Amino acid sequence: MKKFTLCLKICVLSALCVFFYAFSDPEPLEQYVGSLQKTFTDHYDSAQESGLIKRYELNVTNSGFCRYKRYFNKGKTEYFAFKLSKFKDMDYYGSTATGKLYIHTKGDDVIVQTYKDKGGDVDSMATQIIIPLKNIEAEDLNQIRENLERIVKLPPAEAPKVEVKSGD
Repeated sequence: MKKFTLCLKICVLSALCVFFYAFSDPEPLEQYVGSLQKTFTDHYDSAQESGLIKRYELNVTNSGFCRYKRYFNKGKTEYFAFKLSKFKDMDYYGSTATGKLYIHTKGDDVIVQTYKDKGGDVDSMATQIIIPLKNIEAEDLNQIRENLERIVKLPPAEAPKVEVKSGD
């Protein structure tokens, strides 16, 4: 009888663990990254650069990076990337209709690369990335800040799983 009771306890405990795990929230990093990607995709303002930019790619990945690539009409390409955990602060200049989001990092943490430029290809580092936005409310900006601040506070052991991409 003791063996049966022990086996029953183990089975019930295992079933409870599986049940609770099945209904638990997805990993926090995935939630924050998904929210950031959706906000950037919904509010990106390509019209601010329509005369200069042929297309762009703006990706926030589950590995914790923000990548922004601009392809200019004359062939030049600019690439910006930074680790979301290096976020320090952000500023928004403009109105709810149109403006620019300045995301500042803790140091020279933004990778800047240019290709096919008349002055030659350049690799450098910067302290900020500028993203043109439109139709954005204060609540959306607050949500961006909250998500970035939460990512900074996550333990570094968060393992990447899937990459979320978007672009024109």
